[in-house]
Amino acid sequence: MMGSAIEKNLDMLRAAYRKLECADLDACVEMLAEDFVANVPGAPDPLHGREVWRLGAQAMLDGFPDLQIDVEEMFGAGDKVAVRVQFRGTHRGTFQGVAATGREVGFRSVEIYRIEDEKIAEEWVAPDLISLMQQISPPLTSV
Repeated sequence: MMGSAIEKNLDMLRAAYRKLECADLDACVEMLAEDFVANVPGAPDPLHGREVWRLGAQAMLDGFPDLQIDVEEMFGAGDKVAVRVQFRGTHRGTFQGVAATGREVGFRSVEIYRIEDEKIAEEWVAPDLISLMQQISPPLTSV
């Protein structure tokens, strides 16, 4: 029996997270639509193109080369997939201008994806970057 379109979408997202965790960015990019759109916090307008996604993913892997991804919850409706995910890793490279600290970090993200023609066409991501940056920032020194 053929799986439903929603089940196929869920399977595709699970595979995408596994490929990201293995740092196989080429395989991840192949899963994105040619005209991929990223909606990310802090950007006034949507970002367009597969290379935008690759740059963001590479920055994450450069900062946290042992990145682990734990999908805590995932469900689909229509052409959308919603994911609650936990990222963990060790800060071994510069990230967002902060030099490696060697600290172990963890943060969550809530992410929604739109699937079109069996490709990831659009994402809306809300990573808890405030928590992440607090974990890698130098402690405030008291006077």
